[in-house]
Amino acid sequence: MNPKKLQKLKKKIRHQPLSQRKTAYIDRMTDYYHQFGDYPAVKILISNILLADRMLAAGDLPQQLPLLQLPDDIQDQIYRKLAQQYPSGDAQGDKLWNSLTDALPELDHDLRSFRDYLENHYGMWAYTSAPFVSDLAKFVGDRAVLEVMAGNGYISKGLRAAHKTVYATDSQTWTKENETGRHPLTPIEPLSALDAWNTYHDQVGVVVMSWSPDGLPLDWELLQAIRQSDNDVDFVVLGEPHGATGSNQFWDHAELLENKDTRDLNRHYTPIDLIKDHVYLVK
Repeated sequence: MNPKKLQKLKKKIRHQPLSQRKTAYIDRMTDYYHQFGDYPAVKILISNILLADRMLAAGDLPQQLPLLQLPDDIQDQIYRKLAQQYPSGDAQGDKLWNSLTDALPELDHDLRSFRDYLENHYGMWAYTSAPFVSDLAKFVGDRAVLEVMAGNGYISKGLRAAHKTVYATDSQTWTKENETGRHPLTPIEPLSALDAWNTYHDQVGVVVMSWSPDGLPLDWELLQAIRQSDNDVDFVVLGEPHGATGSNQFWDHAELLENKDTRDLNRHYTPIDLIKDHVYLVK
């Protein structure tokens, strides 16, 4: 391995167009785990994905995830490791270098695709970790909760496990298109967001809405109904303003609060990929 050739050897990693591979996602991640076993910065990212998948498959809320992105200096790390093991120009070292660096674009793509896997396999759109739901339960206190657009009920399940009163609802209009609503983890009442609010508005102190469908005005209709009522409720919204979730009308008119409560709610709700969703209190 010749240090003078390192810059020429480096390959572009991110955002490469990749052909569809037949190997299942988790099988690929397991292969990467063994392939990059000598590189802790990569191995820990893969370990987090594999652990989250095992927990979700068992019906449990997963752990908090780091940002699933390869270190900017990963090729330098690989080079330094191989340079310690093989003399310059060694054929075996060069072969390992090519094998590892050739795999980086595909690994980067798969790390960034973990949310797609969660959506397609588990119907989980917002990454709902156990630490985040614990923070939400503390915020809720002794108030009852209405969750709208609950999907498979990850948030409601966690809150019910924390002994909160929860009215979990979802229109279940997506069950024919994807896994959302097909495998509920907790009982969910088939109600649209607006119907759920009209049914339970006088029984709850907190409304939770996670990842309202992109481009549909359902969130704006609900916000208007909450504002028009005399009920004093906290409206907790998980989403990305003018991004992957919700309607422009909602984000244009929502008053997003920034205070200790929102900071506490976001303590364990951190980005896992390029989508910058956040927990908001909305007025």
